[in-house]
Amino acid sequence: MHVVMFADQHLESLGGAQVSMRLQKRFLERAGHVVTVVAPRLHRPAAHDPSYLDLPSLPITVDREYALAWPGARTDRFLDAEMGARLPVDVVHVQADFWGAFIGHRYAERRGLPVVHTMHNRVDVGIEATAPFPGLVLRALNAWARRVLPGVGAADARTNPQISHDSAGRLRGSRESAGGAHAVARGAGQHDAADGWAYLRRLARLSHAVTAPSAHFAQRLERHGVADTVDVIWNGIDDDALDAALAAGRTARRPGRPRFVWLGRMSPEKRLLPFLEAVAESGIDAEVEIIGGGAQLRAARRVVERLAPTASIVFSGRLPYAETLRRLADADAVVQTSIGFETQGMTVFEAASLGTPAVISDPDIGAELGAGTWTVPDATVAALAETLRRAAADIAAGSPVTPDASVAERFRQSSRTAAMVAVYERAVAAGR
Repeated sequence: MHVVMFADQHLESLGGAQVSMRLQKRFLERAGHVVTVVAPRLHRPAAHDPSYLDLPSLPITVDREYALAWPGARTDRFLDAEMGARLPVDVVHVQADFWGAFIGHRYAERRGLPVVHTMHNRVDVGIEATAPFPGLVLRALNAWARRVLPGVGAADARTNPQISHDSAGRLRGSRESAGGAHAVARGAGQHDAADGWAYLRRLARLSHAVTAPSAHFAQRLERHGVADTVDVIWNGIDDDALDAALAAGRTARRPGRPRFVWLGRMSPEKRLLPFLEAVAESGIDAEVEIIGGGAQLRAARRVVERLAPTASIVFSGRLPYAETLRRLADADAVVQTSIGFETQGMTVFEAASLGTPAVISDPDIGAELGAGTWTVPDATVAALAETLRRAAADIAAGSPVTPDASVAERFRQSSRTAAMVAVYERAVAAGR
């Protein structure tokens, strides 16, 4: 099977979705499939892969980490010309929310190809956290979608997903194609809305299947009429890296202060600055490592300088995937601080697979992960500080919480790839 994936950002750029897509690509290829990844050209040096098809783009961040490929006739012509040597294509997998989604759906419509759309982004929360006038931005985004996406008339005749999987890949239930038609009709009744859910409904109506990386996000999508049923397929962890870590065994904790890791993109919705404020307020005597990069790095350093916490705080920057997993395995706890934004919260699942518990601010992520968490009761810095004190005390006493050991098997990328291939096959059959 030849799968063409569309992304908003180049797979070699920073971000959880990009990490997930790199793993998906590799394990699809390992299973004998062909993958092409279409994304904006990166404006900094990076590794190249023959499967990458880079679109003309403009950098949109000061650090040139992220770029925009404009959806329109010029990009369509470039894409069609570049794809000529890579035909035929069996299925389009859109894993984008903005220009990548527009470009992908336009390509699928031109070629008459089935579409699987993975929704990685809680659009409304993300825009509210990052844009000064979120309502205006959402109205503009919906207007942009109406202008550049294919007409919904043909899409309304399609069926939506009939089978949904739980996060372990088991069947969660099934519906006949009439259920999908019902979802389309329900979404169509809200066609004139201009919020984040209306925007996602526009994308779903062009898709033969919709997937989400967590049960809690899938349920939100279903409740808001985005799709009648949504396949739940976790973003996974590299089998090889997991096997290596498990083969080495969970070593005895090395002596020293409690060790916490915060990992992610340094942007407002990730709440790094409140985390650093909570570390200072908590007064914990601990080692805190910050892994990642982004626009708030300077602000984060200033917070540390201003508050002078008891804990030592190290900014380690961006690390290779294998090294990041090693740091997670060596930590006493990973700290997750965003609330309502994450559609999965991949870091805590990676950590749990390696036996490392988590301090969790988002109750949806905590509920999906299950055991092995210290849960922050509310969104205040004081509550996070108190939870950090509790976690540090448990770690120092040698009685930390313990993750569910079954996560390691359920989170393997090979199992996630097998579940996604089943969705591809269903979409291809529905598109005939």
